[in-house]
Amino acid sequence: MSTITYDDFARVDIRVGTILEAAPLEGARKPAYRLLIDFGPEIGQRKSSAQITIHYKVEELIGRQVAGVVNFPPRQIGKFMSEVLTLGFPAEDGSVVLIVPTQKIPNGGKLF
Repeated sequence: MSTITYDDFARVDIRVGTILEAAPLEGARKPAYRLLIDFGPEIGQRKSSAQITIHYKVEELIGRQVAGVVNFPPRQIGKFMSEVLTLGFPAEDGSVVLIVPTQKIPNGGKLF
């Protein structure tokens, strides 16, 4: 494992946001949802594609807070432009489990 400096880490802008909308992402190679996430007044609302269909239903995602990288360039996923990388860890079967705060915090809070 190689090491990085704190400055390297600080360049990755990871924020907390609340999912406002969630729906199946049509045209994705792997099952995924398209999400609209509110990252607060500084960042605003951003779209994300997330392969989280194994552990989460659409109706369970609305109002849930998640962590996302907000300073990656947008990425085309099928016909959908994903603006944020929603973060998760792999379960034993490779499915994605979301990284979430354990308490409600203001949207836009930065990970440090």
